[in-house]
Amino acid sequence: MIRIQGRAFRRCDGVSRRRFLEIGAAGFGALTLPSILRAEAASGRRTGKSVINVHLDGGPPHMDMIDLKPGAPSEYRGEFRPIPTALDGLQVCEHLPKLASIADRFAFIRSLVGSAGKHDAFQCQSGFDDKDLVSVGGRPAMGSAVSKLLGSPGDPVPAFVDLMQGRGFVRDSMRPGFLGPAYKAFRPDMDRWFSRPLEDGMKLELGRRAAGHTAELDLVEGLTAERLGDRTRLLSALDGMKREIDAGGSMEALDRFTQQALSILSSGRLSEALDLEGEDPKVLSRYTPGGADGNPSATSEGPLSARKFLLARRLVEAGVRCVSVSLSDFDTHGDNYPRLRHLLPILDTGLHALVMDLEERGMLGDVAIVVWGEFGRTPKVNDKGGRDHWPRVSPAILAGGGLRVGQVIGGTDRWAGEVSERPVHFQDVIATLYRVLGVDPRATTLTDPSGRPQFLVDGGAPIRELL
Repeated sequence: MIRIQGRAFRRCDGVSRRRFLEIGAAGFGALTLPSILRAEAASGRRTGKSVINVHLDGGPPHMDMIDLKPGAPSEYRGEFRPIPTALDGLQVCEHLPKLASIADRFAFIRSLVGSAGKHDAFQCQSGFDDKDLVSVGGRPAMGSAVSKLLGSPGDPVPAFVDLMQGRGFVRDSMRPGFLGPAYKAFRPDMDRWFSRPLEDGMKLELGRRAAGHTAELDLVEGLTAERLGDRTRLLSALDGMKREIDAGGSMEALDRFTQQALSILSSGRLSEALDLEGEDPKVLSRYTPGGADGNPSATSEGPLSARKFLLARRLVEAGVRCVSVSLSDFDTHGDNYPRLRHLLPILDTGLHALVMDLEERGMLGDVAIVVWGEFGRTPKVNDKGGRDHWPRVSPAILAGGGLRVGQVIGGTDRWAGEVSERPVHFQDVIATLYRVLGVDPRATTLTDPSGRPQFLVDGGAPIRELL
């Protein structure tokens, strides 16, 4: 275990801690940094583009956000009023005023179909059901595929960083599938910065699945990069006999990735990106919602979770290709409206700040943002004042990445229960994001353990209106 420590600092929640960097590994055991870095051996052309994938954990209610039906009966239309936006003809929820003010910078998809109806984030990470190709290890998350295709061992930061919490974290929605553990995402310990209490069932599931779920990667005071390099060279010398019989060069490769692990640790770029205290206070304030209204559930995150969007911006600015973020908890079977009065301003603040921040830095054209969830919610409000799961139609919001924004794609019937025009599949969105990164999703393949080539999507295509 290597510990990076230094000066004391005060976190945004007021807790004083030592500076550190903790990277976790999802799944059934701890994963070392060198093993993840093997993902970056595959060379490929670099476009300089990145993707921020925001998952609204629990399933966002489209009819209470971007597809309001003010003419429907009260048990369908709900309590929220629509407000005009900067995009002609589009109205959104009254609790998304900042998004409304820059709606012309977004593309709103009202007709997302093909949900597997499962409570995790894997389909939003890959486009596939989690059972697809399970016999050979399952499909990889997009970030893992990007690590394989575009990662480079010379990069000072990983290609894929996972900032997920809640169900997405417990169920390892960013898993590498048949690519193997070397292509897992880097996972900081998000609970140190943002509280997202788990449901009792999630706690039990995490306990069953996650022995060694988090691996620390720190560098203690007194152990310098130079001394760590000496230790690495010593290990290389001790393994000399193995190297002499290693015709395949795997030991040499291990040295290479170990050295890159050392490079990342000693360069400090990743740890600096994860240190929000290094950010300008004026920028921090942009990512901080005002007074909180509504009534959050026990599993809802607090207002400071809007700063996850800032963390994502800092990571792509440092060179990370894919960042996955979550915002919880949109699983509003009861008290839909009090809970959304708490959650929507957090989303509104974080998303608005992210888009404007990237635009002002000249980065928006190089960073694609997608905001979506695992499914939508029922058109009719139930007797608990909530909306239940509704896989038939979901919302998605995209921005940046050079996409053609300022439009609404698709539509639903008068109840927001069925798609009435231009259905868009989850795989279509994923295919579009691959295209932003300069990868042709319908011509590029990854080889599974059986030796068979697998396309990045098997039925989806980039959304023509966005390209």
